[in-house]
Amino acid sequence: MTKKKKEIRRESIMEEAARLFKQKGFGGTSMRDLAERVGMDAATMYHYISSKDEILKTICFDIASIYITQLAEIEKANTPFIDKLKALVRLHIHLMATKGAEVSVANNDWKYLATESLAEFKDLRSQYEKGLSKVIEQGIQAGELEEVNQSVALFTLLSAVRWVELWWRPNRGISLEELEDTILTILFNGLGKKEA
Repeated sequence: MTKKKKEIRRESIMEEAARLFKQKGFGGTSMRDLAERVGMDAATMYHYISSKDEILKTICFDIASIYITQLAEIEKANTPFIDKLKALVRLHIHLMATKGAEVSVANNDWKYLATESLAEFKDLRSQYEKGLSKVIEQGIQAGELEEVNQSVALFTLLSAVRWVELWWRPNRGISLEELEDTILTILFNGLGKKEA
């Protein structure tokens, strides 16, 4: 039971740290800021977390792990390549809506990772981008997707959903599912109405 309580407290500290890093940046956030936010003194907090670097590493690698795991599952699925791409775009939107602060930290503060962790994280980012690019390439080869430059397609898809982490709030008057459907319609069908 004590271990479980410790894990819950640690998760809570991580969530607050992600919010603070998103708000003030990794460099602009001190352990004292975090201790204040979670309502404990710094000495007590070190019982749960060893350093600010450890927090950043945990956040970045947890998000990277979700992306890599989901990509592997989607790649294995026996579905058309267009559906695999749509599932990956939905994953990005869903993560940004449900773990916006963590995704923001992984997207913006990863460059502050310690040297060994930085190299490993860059490798994971590259692995994910290559995997996504491969899905696009296979879709083109299968005749399911337009013959376009794969790098342009890859970064258009990734950047086309990045704003969600800044904009999404549950009170925006649009459900998460509607948000996903609208973005997918625009990305994969365009805004122009099809003639009957």
